[in-house]
Amino acid sequence: MTYDAILPREARISDLDERTRFRIDSIGIGTFTNCISKRLFSQVTKGLSTELKADKFVLEARSLSKSFGDRTLFTEVNLEIRPGEMSALLGPSGVGKSTLLNCLEGVETYDSGSVVIDNQTLESLDEDQMALLRREKIGTIFQFFHLLPTLTAFENIELPLQLIGMPEEERLQCVFSLLKRLNIDHRADAFPAQLSGGEMQRIAIARAIAHRPKIIFADEPTGNLDEKSGREALQLLTELCQEINTGLLMVTHSQDAAAYCDFRYTLADERLIQNA
Repeated sequence: MTYDAILPREARISDLDERTRFRIDSIGIGTFTNCISKRLFSQVTKGLSTELKADKFVLEARSLSKSFGDRTLFTEVNLEIRPGEMSALLGPSGVGKSTLLNCLEGVETYDSGSVVIDNQTLESLDEDQMALLRREKIGTIFQFFHLLPTLTAFENIELPLQLIGMPEEERLQCVFSLLKRLNIDHRADAFPAQLSGGEMQRIAIARAIAHRPKIIFADEPTGNLDEKSGREALQLLTELCQEINTGLLMVTHSQDAAAYCDFRYTLADERLIQNA
């Protein structure tokens, strides 16, 4: 498995419309590729072509509502995420951001509405089907890492690949590739207690993305990191999501972290609002 793709599989240069190819020719393919790597792609093709945009959503939420007792956390939430898109979920503490994230990934139930992940409607799945969906199609990144303490860094990344039945040779190649890609191959045999916060979050990112999920849910992924480690983690996460065309929904309090995302939403007063 390689992680060096510049464009999504659905979006090769030969597939672009004539107008966009003309624009790329006019600025040069080198500049275009550099724009891709720096997440300036939208500036290159803005208003020109929709060919590079996926024609389906990896996540769709429709009229989602959730209450605890007589307290309504959110109501009539609508959200769409395409492959390769990154969205940030902002809002005050205690407003229900993490609960919304849990509902979207099938960890918590919701009172009404619908959630669809990669064409599978969550409320129609039984327990085993939901577990399979989470195992194969979803990646999760936590604020406090949640690495298994008795497994090495290598083994923590390898575990989800074992769960989906990936053959050993392919599995080892994937883990080694990610460790090298994240510049932590020298820490492959270290246990979580022997790792720094930044190293643990890199391992957590690798674990979440190793099985090439359709979407990643990240709950305050930089909340327990220093500023430098947080920036590095976000940059790596951004690059990896783009390289394998994975959608991302990230809960954060940080406007700096949200700036890495294509779209920003705020949950407040029971409503989800897209920021300008």
